Amino acid sequence: MDFISDNKKEITIYDIARELNISPATVSRGLNDHPAVKSNTKKKIVQLAKDLGYQSNTFASNLRKKRTNTIGLILPTINSNFHSSVIAGVEKVANDAGYTLLISQSLEAAGKEAANAKTMFNSRVDGLLVSLAYETNNIEHFQPFINKGIPLIFYDRVFEHKNCTSIVIDNFKAGYEVTQHLISQGAKKLVHITGNLNRNVYADRLKGFKLALMENEIPFSKDNVLAININKEEDLQEAITTILGMPERPDGIFVANDTSAVILIKALKKEKIKVPGDIMVVGFNNDPISKVIEPNLTTVNYPGYEMGEVAARNLINHLNGVMDIISTNTIILRSDLIIRESSLRNL
Repeated sequence: MDFISDNKKEITIYDIARELNISPATVSRGLNDHPAVKSNTKKKIVQLAKDLGYQSNTFASNLRKKRTNTIGLILPTINSNFHSSVIAGVEKVANDAGYTLLISQSLEAAGKEAANAKTMFNSRVDGLLVSLAYETNNIEHFQPFINKGIPLIFYDRVFEHKNCTSIVIDNFKAGYEVTQHLISQGAKKLVHITGNLNRNVYADRLKGFKLALMENEIPFSKDNVLAININKEEDLQEAITTILGMPERPDGIFVANDTSAVILIKALKKEKIKVPGDIMVVGFNNDPISKVIEPNLTTVNYPGYEMGEVAARNLINHLNGVMDIISTNTIILRSDLIIRESSLRNL
């Protein structure tokens, strides 16, 4: 291919037409899946458009503008207290700075996330904030943003990339502190119910869990780590059945989120298992539900609103030339262990 794209140059249908030696009208029809365009030609048009980083003209009024004063936010699900808090934090900062916020959810599916990314790119967002879907294994679908120099910030569930900034809590430290707390209350056989270990949040908490066991000379067994799709209740029910069927039941369980921890406590109580007397339980996120369940749930406060504020402020400061986020690889926010009755034996 002789055509060399300048990443900062606006690619048009005329560039694609010139490269393929066809008319701009044919390119336009091909990009819009018009039946008059042959399948083979259509494939060539779509592939070249992708290779060159072509953005469809979603907002014609912004065609000649370099900025749209719009930022995008892609998150796994809106239906969670943590992500709702993130949205509130992002929206506050964006509104104060005069930016419009576009929000989409991946519903934990990699394909949906890729479609969302394409929509955001074609909508010409000035920058993008992303918390990765449960299923995502790579960030190839965000490459057009990186190629074109559109700032990309990952938060919570992140992917390390030299051109992207990540905003997280210290999940390793949080996992370690939870486990140390359970051990301090007398736990000797611990189980960790976690999510997809390809996601940093779950992998790092497991590392903290392992270190605490090692330091207290408690043997680690992979059988005591139940990695499930933490967002599917049927998977959680299978994990609970596994725990109830263990020859020697655990006396401390660390669960990846509060909703799952509450479901676990209800299941244990149904089986006449006392919490914390027989089994201590700790969740994660400090959702409102943690203070409704009886006993109240020990958890880790995850600063969603602050994470949203920090992510949006860093992105907008970069766009406004106040700072360069590319030089900042990772921003770590504080989290706190909140001890309540579900894990307290030694009062």
